[in-house]
Amino acid sequence: MKRLILLRHAKSDWPAGLDDLDRPLNPRGREAAPRMGRYLADEGLLPDLAIVSPASRTRETFDLVVQALREEAGEEPPIRVDRRIYEAPPELLLQAVRETDDAVRTLLMVGHNPGTQELARLLTGFGDRYAFSRLTQKYPTAGLTVLDFDIESWRDVSQREARLDRFVTPKGLDAGT
Repeated sequence: MKRLILLRHAKSDWPAGLDDLDRPLNPRGREAAPRMGRYLADEGLLPDLAIVSPASRTRETFDLVVQALREEAGEEPPIRVDRRIYEAPPELLLQAVRETDDAVRTLLMVGHNPGTQELARLLTGFGDRYAFSRLTQKYPTAGLTVLDFDIESWRDVSQREARLDRFVTPKGLDAGT
């Protein structure tokens, strides 16, 4: 069994004169990212490895998630920054997933939209249909998808083979859903 957690970066800022790669989180994003980290810890969704886009907003999101994981669960997954997932299409994201070492049981990928949403849609075959409906309509910043695969090797991740366990957003946490 393998578990893939897809996390879109938290809300970012658009400062004038900054390259897209260098855009930081805005105050709302800096509040949402640790909340998602606490959610991961509270739910026991502890990654063995994180693959993170090199963009400032994804790395800052990951740092805040890890800080919350450390505080809540005493956990800190290793990180692999992968340039290929910077604003990548779902095919490149899937390639990065398939290259993951099989010793990793739970993989966290912190990336961008639309690739993150498209990958979640591409991989989901069954599971929580209400969550699937929500994630196909909108995948907001700091949105988190949990996908489970009945496989032994990441190389075997295939389209429409995942069970969608959940789709969680900061707004959904506020509403208690």
